[in-house]
Amino acid sequence: MSCKVMGIVNVTPDSFSDGGKFFSPEEAVRRARNLVEEGADILDIGGESTRPGSVPIAWDEEWARIEPVLMGLKGIGVEVSVDTYHPETAERALGLGAGMINCVYEDSAREMFKIVRNCSAELVIPAKSWGACPQELKARSYLDPMLGFGTTREEDLEILKSLKSFAAEGRLLVGASRKRIIKKLTGEKVPGKDIAGNLAVVIWAAAQGASAVRVHDVRETVQALKVWNLLQ
Repeated sequence: MSCKVMGIVNVTPDSFSDGGKFFSPEEAVRRARNLVEEGADILDIGGESTRPGSVPIAWDEEWARIEPVLMGLKGIGVEVSVDTYHPETAERALGLGAGMINCVYEDSAREMFKIVRNCSAELVIPAKSWGACPQELKARSYLDPMLGFGTTREEDLEILKSLKSFAAEGRLLVGASRKRIIKKLTGEKVPGKDIAGNLAVVIWAAAQGASAVRVHDVRETVQALKVWNLLQ
């Protein structure tokens, strides 16, 4: 499959979509293993919610949530990413076997460049940080256009319409799951009933050249991409 699927595992009590469901390490590890069975190419482990209005936490609290999950995923067989903007968490995660750091904040990207430069790990950074990324790191980095991060409906639409341009710059990873833009476009108000809209964004992203999509609904995403690939 040309477009990889990154499955989301939120080890948080307050994520906007699944906060609390997988907060215990045991539940998070079980969730991660299920996502691999459903076809995830990458697992993205997050210990802090990035939902609008969420309260930031210190790196040591974040690490206390993530560490036991990483320990439980040793030998899982797919790449494990850690979603963090804390350099301290990133360094410790790489030391425990994580192969990717997913940094969603531009201010932290330069620190992540230093951490990842001297190892073989991959990196996800905001598209706005792509120009500052050292050339030798770009081959093992993804740029994220940051769909839904403090953006309006019109700005999100412009991001989606510009994915081909982003993909021309480097490997593109699109957070295509459970974004407010889907509800705004469809009018769907019932939580969890907007998966068809999410899948439309997934296929659009893949068609525009995305190298990976970050999603909650892995099984459905894998099926949609498989059919789309066969039809090309």
